[in-house]
Amino acid sequence: MMIFSAHQPQYLPWLGYFDKIAKSDCFVFLDRVQYKHREYQNRNMIRARDRSIWLTVPVLSKGLRHQLISEVRIDRSVDWQGRHWKSLKAWYARAPHFKEYAPFFEDTFTGRRWDTLMDINVYLIRYFLEQFEITTPLYFESELGTGQTGTERILEIAKKLNVQAYLSGAGGKDYLEEQRFIQEGVELRYQNFVHPAYEQQCAPGKNDFIPNMSALDLLFNEGRRSKDILAREVKK
Repeated sequence: MMIFSAHQPQYLPWLGYFDKIAKSDCFVFLDRVQYKHREYQNRNMIRARDRSIWLTVPVLSKGLRHQLISEVRIDRSVDWQGRHWKSLKAWYARAPHFKEYAPFFEDTFTGRRWDTLMDINVYLIRYFLEQFEITTPLYFESELGTGQTGTERILEIAKKLNVQAYLSGAGGKDYLEEQRFIQEGVELRYQNFVHPAYEQQCAPGKNDFIPNMSALDLLFNEGRRSKDILAREVKK
């Protein structure tokens, strides 16, 4: 049975995002959904000593309330790229594997110009997938020619991809019409992701571990072991 999952492109996603992709036979970037302010599409969290802090990409939103995520442009009047790189260096420079991955992030934030939010989000997601050795084929909703919303959007994508099951995040229970999946013969599954604990540089004891950080937190702390740590959760 072929199973697919889908999600908006997020900025520096957490591990649950990649767990969902790894458990799917194909994954679809929902680039035709409406952009939502103050969610994870333009921001995410990193570890800073005994707390977490946000890294936020400033976007142009005034008068653009109903823009699609693919249309969101970055506010280049703010030096957010320099700030994000400085934050990574400030909080992760002493992490065991920071130097191994630093060249990529330094180039991303200081050597490239980003104009659209989706471009940098997808660029970073592809990098994480490579590091985690996740080879799930990726598609863009805009390329599939869909025209529905909500539950019907997911069912239309399933037909376009000729798949028999959809893996939803746990939050899908609040809005997906389960009866429609039954009617269309598409199996609806829900992700049950258990966040792995790992060696976190600022966490001397197990009770000090802070979950749900950006996936870069795992990379900087565990290096090449990251893919195995995530893979153990995928197999459960």
